[in-house]
Amino acid sequence: MQELIKLDFVDLACAVGLMGAAIGLSAWERIGLELNLAIATGRTILQLAVLGYVLEFIFALDNPWAVLAILSIMLTISAIVARNRITQKIPQMLPLVWGSIFVSTTLTMVYTNVLIIQPNRWFEPQYVIPLAGIVLGNAMNAAALGGERLVSTINASHLEIETHLSLGATPQQAIVQYRKDAVRAGLIPTLNQMMVIGMVTLPGIITGQLLSGVNAREAASYQILIMFMIAFANLLTTVLVTRGISRQFFNSAAQLVR
Repeated sequence: MQELIKLDFVDLACAVGLMGAAIGLSAWERIGLELNLAIATGRTILQLAVLGYVLEFIFALDNPWAVLAILSIMLTISAIVARNRITQKIPQMLPLVWGSIFVSTTLTMVYTNVLIIQPNRWFEPQYVIPLAGIVLGNAMNAAALGGERLVSTINASHLEIETHLSLGATPQQAIVQYRKDAVRAGLIPTLNQMMVIGMVTLPGIITGQLLSGVNAREAASYQILIMFMIAFANLLTTVLVTRGISRQFFNSAAQLVR
């Protein structure tokens, strides 16, 4: 295969032309997205440029504490974003989301590192950082979707829940179906992607590996692994998040807190 064609500043400037064309089209059609597109363009350039330098430094440093530090920052940002996407501000929501994503990501990465990839060192940045980043990003979305679905459903079903409670149901029995629906909601994007992957969509990891000259079969193998990692982590994250949120809606006397 041909070696990866490197992009210089001129190439990236030409790439920005695509966003300039998008902004022009928005203005021509009077859609009103010009400012949003401009801000998104600037943030993309800034964030990815900073990320590139940071990861280059981490890879060169080749230190386990540096790897853990960058993963901790990524985890915290993921938890904050997921918490902010849940409209109702519930006490202890950030620690709950942070802990849920941490547990699911850690279990997924340990399983993958020990049983599947088996790198020479557990903290190998080449594998740990990109794989953990993919899992964290997807777990963040699953937590936000599942948490928001559960919160909105409970808020819209106070009468039904209180009826169950008055008939002798425990708080968890009263909302068990809402939790199941919320977990399903958090998994829908992942399941949909798994159903059509390789047929309708060409995943980013395969695209990146193909561009870097990796054999197509090897790229597909890694994508299979990644999809299974995402599915497990997302399911566990939504189960933990919804269980934690459901407890916040009831007091010690098993009464629904409005």
